[in-house]
Amino acid sequence: MRTKHFLFFAFLFFGMAANAQQSVKSSGKPYSYIIKGGHVIDAKNNINEVMDIAITAGARAQAARPASANSPASPAVPATEGKVAMIAKNINADLADQIIDAKGLYVTPGLIDIHVHFFWGHDGSYLKNAATALPADGFTFRSGVTSVVDAGCTGWRDFELYKKQTIDASKTRVMAMLNIVGTGMDGAGENNINEMDSKKAAEMAKKYPKDVVGFKLAHYSGRTWEPTDRLIEAGRLANLPVMVDFGSADPFLPLDSLFNVKFRPGDIYTHAFGGNGTSSPNGRESIVDMNGKVKPFVYKARDRGIVFDIGFGGASYLYNQGVPAVKAGFFPTTISSDLHTGSMNGPMKSMENLMGLFMATGMPLKDVVAASTWHPAKAIKREELGNLSVGSVADIAIFKINEGQFGWPVRGGKIEGTKRFQTEMTIRDGNIVYDLNGIAQVAGPTAVK
Repeated sequence: MRTKHFLFFAFLFFGMAANAQQSVKSSGKPYSYIIKGGHVIDAKNNINEVMDIAITAGARAQAARPASANSPASPAVPATEGKVAMIAKNINADLADQIIDAKGLYVTPGLIDIHVHFFWGHDGSYLKNAATALPADGFTFRSGVTSVVDAGCTGWRDFELYKKQTIDASKTRVMAMLNIVGTGMDGAGENNINEMDSKKAAEMAKKYPKDVVGFKLAHYSGRTWEPTDRLIEAGRLANLPVMVDFGSADPFLPLDSLFNVKFRPGDIYTHAFGGNGTSSPNGRESIVDMNGKVKPFVYKARDRGIVFDIGFGGASYLYNQGVPAVKAGFFPTTISSDLHTGSMNGPMKSMENLMGLFMATGMPLKDVVAASTWHPAKAIKREELGNLSVGSVADIAIFKINEGQFGWPVRGGKIEGTKRFQTEMTIRDGNIVYDLNGIAQVAGPTAVK
């Protein structure tokens, strides 16, 4: 009982501290914050220069409270969404409650990671309701991430539990790609074709259109197209994209057939720079051949609108795939982490780390940012996200790019570079949720009133 009380009060204390950090006291001025002097990169609006951004803060809904001995009754208060209110070369600092000094820093839309595993819990196994997955808020904001897509941890059978346990309980915007396997990513049933029900998966997606953004096939081992066909049928029924993470087959299922016959424009191939990376006909085919050339059918697929997602994970980026692909100008459509306990402390680490890796391989900064913000928003058909348009939700990341000698160990080699991202601040829905160096505060003691 004593332990339970301790945990309760610890949660209450830290929750209050977090809320204190996020809120800014309104003085009646038109803006909650102005981000001053940062280099803004916004792919949707083709912005790549120093600008100011004014935002308003959002607030969560509050339930009505009955009167008590110490306080009168209060009515329910609906949620309000923090918005980007203005973006301009110079916004009058007197118009905001608080100034965020971003001079020398880069300001982008909040990152969107479309491949994570966040069905954290203790009653399941592998990546479904298990400790191998992660709780969202502890592993997003500190890396500039404001929105994520859980890639197949839950199927239609468990989605409503996942929604209650993760989506509704997180400050991070959490969406999901439903596993075509009804029992989800439990480590046991992903090869069970009988659990791949296109109709029931589509019905669940239609029931929760705000939360479900697609469908996922993962880890199936066997030389048959039936799982892929059932996945794409679910996508067709719900008018949503699908994501494929091939397992293995001997010989492998040809990617040309997946990309240019099975896939529809907008469908997503994750672990794009993975595969077997050899001349072997078994396992999973890679997109770069043994001469370091991107295979011609891959360019054809990109021209058709197929989305090439990174899904870096524990070992799903090969040096002999990613380095020559980027050198040839074949950039990933979307950069994503495949974040779980098995990848976070390995070469992957975080989204900000991956952004530095891709710059080190030759991908320009503006393209790295686009692949981490606007392109994933388009891939999941949520084009209200991933941009800094006036009126859009105020999800914003602020980065410092450190210069020095840095290394990125990957499967099959090591990449070296001179620039590494460091998240200085993350703003979600117009509220500060992460501030590494206190750039929203004046140095020195806070005045006591």
